[in-house]
Amino acid sequence: MPKADSAGPLARKDGYADLRGYAGIGDGRTVALIARDGSVDWLPIPALDSVPVFAALLDAENGGRITLAPVEAYTTTRAYIPGTNVLQTTFTTASGVVRLTDALVTGVAGRLPWTELARRIDGIRGSVEMRWAVEPGRALRTAMPWVDNTVHGPVIRVGGVMLSVTGFEHGANEPGTHHLDGAFTTSAGSRHLFAVSGTSREPIHPPNPRNVDRGIDRTVDNWRAWSREFSYEGPWADAVQRSALALKLLIHSPTGAIAAAATTSLPETITGGKNWDYRFAWVRDVAYTLQAMIRFGLREESQAAVSWMLTTIRKHGPELEVFYTLDGEIPDEIVRTEAPGWRGLGPVVCGNDAKHQLQLGPYGDLFDVMRSYVDAGNILDAETGRSLASVADQACDDWQKPDAGIWELEQNRHYTTSKLGCWQALSSAVHLAKLGEIPGDAARWETERDRIADWVNENCWSEERGAFTMYPGSDELDASILLHAPSGFNRGERMSRTIDAITAELGDGPLVYRYTGMREEEATFVACAFWRAGALACVGRIDEARALMDELIPLANNVGMYAEMIDADSLDFAGNLPQGLSHLSLIYTAILISELSD
Repeated sequence: MPKADSAGPLARKDGYADLRGYAGIGDGRTVALIARDGSVDWLPIPALDSVPVFAALLDAENGGRITLAPVEAYTTTRAYIPGTNVLQTTFTTASGVVRLTDALVTGVAGRLPWTELARRIDGIRGSVEMRWAVEPGRALRTAMPWVDNTVHGPVIRVGGVMLSVTGFEHGANEPGTHHLDGAFTTSAGSRHLFAVSGTSREPIHPPNPRNVDRGIDRTVDNWRAWSREFSYEGPWADAVQRSALALKLLIHSPTGAIAAAATTSLPETITGGKNWDYRFAWVRDVAYTLQAMIRFGLREESQAAVSWMLTTIRKHGPELEVFYTLDGEIPDEIVRTEAPGWRGLGPVVCGNDAKHQLQLGPYGDLFDVMRSYVDAGNILDAETGRSLASVADQACDDWQKPDAGIWELEQNRHYTTSKLGCWQALSSAVHLAKLGEIPGDAARWETERDRIADWVNENCWSEERGAFTMYPGSDELDASILLHAPSGFNRGERMSRTIDAITAELGDGPLVYRYTGMREEEATFVACAFWRAGALACVGRIDEARALMDELIPLANNVGMYAEMIDADSLDFAGNLPQGLSHLSLIYTAILISELSD
């Protein structure tokens, strides 16, 4: 498993923690991000895509947080309980040692119908004075919290969210106007707990704190039971399991949708500006996650995600949207808030402008996962078969159109990987038709598949560059072409030379920039680095692929989490986190190298 994260007293710049220092916990509906100093700086309630009432991550002054730490100076070590998303942080002071266990509690039958953050504090040695506070923020500056002293105790209201704080041996003080806090002192063998429960536009029942304490142990057992279902025992198995657990945080259990990341508006550049909301379900990311879950034999999550994806596409298709809400709807227009953003690098947005774009890549993503789903022994229903046939026909027409590409660019072009997304879709459609799983004109699909391949080989290969280029007539390079070694489009000399060209121009040590020109604009894109390792394996350069994986795995933070991007010089995280595509790419590449090594 990843090494325990250790640090001295956390240095915050302008009140903001380093992104590399966060660890995530979740309950199947939302995710909390916890800094090394024990502060919960991100927690939307009730769902991941809700406006967050704890958002110090994006607004240090008014965003809100849940703090818990020793009063005196301390150092910390922390790690997940093996096989779980339950985090343990050990604080060491001059006077003693305490262990903090953090969980978003799950119930006997799955997620609870409310959000329940439990924080258990065990005295290990000596005595340590601890202080905590529950300080909701202003919901990205759209609401003001207040404490309401009810007959059953104080609750905090923020807009439609209601919060209850309960506990035992936690030294609750008199409530403030906008927050609740308390202090207590541990001793060797002592146990203390406080819990924050939340609902949105619903009544709340403050839980019995002893039940919450037992719920932490139940949550550990639930996570361990899930982890035991894994079937992967190949190389880098610990990193693969931790990445799978990170992905599990992003699965929206009410629908089966899979969020691209747990946050919004964390900048991709040191100057800000590339700030996007990733709390939506991209067809691409859902497809990649499904590939991993099918490989692991996780039948329940696979079935839920497939059902969500097909139902959503049928509802809004046959044209594919780039992404959907976690409830399977077309996203609303983007909203820009007054929050300043992480370290002032705004804007902070809810929504994503890419929803207006034409992207052809999702055709390939959809069909590739349906091919894997069927090949794993599943059978398509008649309505799904007809729907997929309609989408395949649409791909036959749409591949000739310019689009925004995988990187959601402002200028539409005939991007190479977009054409290959359609090639991949039609290849899989032909395969499914031959198995009798989908109806339709397979001869047309086969003809258009071959036409796309000929077009790409004729127009997108540059002998001068020794590579497939980003689009016809360009000498620019695009790391996403590396995805089409695993897809089977090319595993020969041309792909091998393309890998070398991308390494020379876009590579920086083990890391890779997305495409030509990005070195000056943003950090490296984590997924691209894993794509390069996978492509190396596909062209027979297994030893290079393995060596690259050995360099990439340690670039996660010390609890095994990846953001979207990593600065090649400082190794600082950038972009939203935990980023599903980063973890997906690690898993997919590890499996690919393992299979190609047999």
